[in-house]
Amino acid sequence: MDTLYTAVATSIGDGRNGSARTSDGILEVQLATPVEMGGAGGATNPEQLFALGYSACFHSALKGQAKRLGLEPTDTAVTAEVGIGKLPEGGFGLEVALRVELANVTEAEGRSLVEAAHEVCPYSNATRGNIVVTLDLDVA
Repeated sequence: MDTLYTAVATSIGDGRNGSARTSDGILEVQLATPVEMGGAGGATNPEQLFALGYSACFHSALKGQAKRLGLEPTDTAVTAEVGIGKLPEGGFGLEVALRVELANVTEAEGRSLVEAAHEVCPYSNATRGNIVVTLDLDVA
């Protein structure tokens, strides 16, 4: 791979209960374990940050593939739902549902577009074969 950019972030404290910041200082967040996992909540968590990154990355891939395919969807939005849970064999795992909203395309065009974006999105490529990622499409 010919690396174009490297993001650098550091977490301190107790992992899920601490803070994290990027090396350039643009993003700095407090972290807390969600109430649903026995924590206090009240701050962001790694799953929320992953969901933000995946939704933005997939949205960018979607826009790029729309241009490549000659489509002009409007009112686009990508929502990523990242779940965490215990694996049967031990440890924890993730699952992702990507909910894509599009207008100004047919259902078939929208499905082709979402599948094409899923093939080129770096997050999709990183998770493929490792976790379940479902793609849901809502064409208005």
